[in-house]
Amino acid sequence: MALIKTVPPEKAEGIIKEGYNIFMERIGIIPKPMEMMSTSPALFELHLKRIQYYSTHPKLSFTLLAHIRYLVAHRLDYQFCTDLNEFILKKAGVDNATLKKMKEDPSASLLEENEKAMLVFVMKAIKDPSSVTADDIQNLKDLGWEDRDMVDALTQGVSMIDHSIMMQVFKMDQNCLLK
Repeated sequence: MALIKTVPPEKAEGIIKEGYNIFMERIGIIPKPMEMMSTSPALFELHLKRIQYYSTHPKLSFTLLAHIRYLVAHRLDYQFCTDLNEFILKKAGVDNATLKKMKEDPSASLLEENEKAMLVFVMKAIKDPSSVTADDIQNLKDLGWEDRDMVDALTQGVSMIDHSIMMQVFKMDQNCLLK
């Protein structure tokens, strides 16, 4: 049982209700991290805007972002987001064998070369931030990525850390009903 009181869907109003409706329409559930954020409507709204920003990103594809979230969540043992993004990736055609390989080696993804390089970069940065070199950045630039894209992709990855910790602290249910 959660240690904090969240806003249930039937009692949601304003921005919380709008956000919940978006999730129900798009994926059929209200993600537990968003339910957790419902305790702070202002932060909920900021997080919803962030999600909307990524959903219309000019260069970071939905599939690349799902790969990032999946692998970072797996690394953090953040079960809800691992399960949710696995569901998303399977709907996009990624099979179990590829998912298993990617956990050991992000370059085993079926992404295009430039997206695969970005995924590898983000995972390298998450695993050991000090290991990132100027050559890593130049490699991404050579593949057409801009500074903004690198910052945005890495932000997507590191944002998994805060919710992972908060979900554990507040004892939020980690079950994903989409499996």
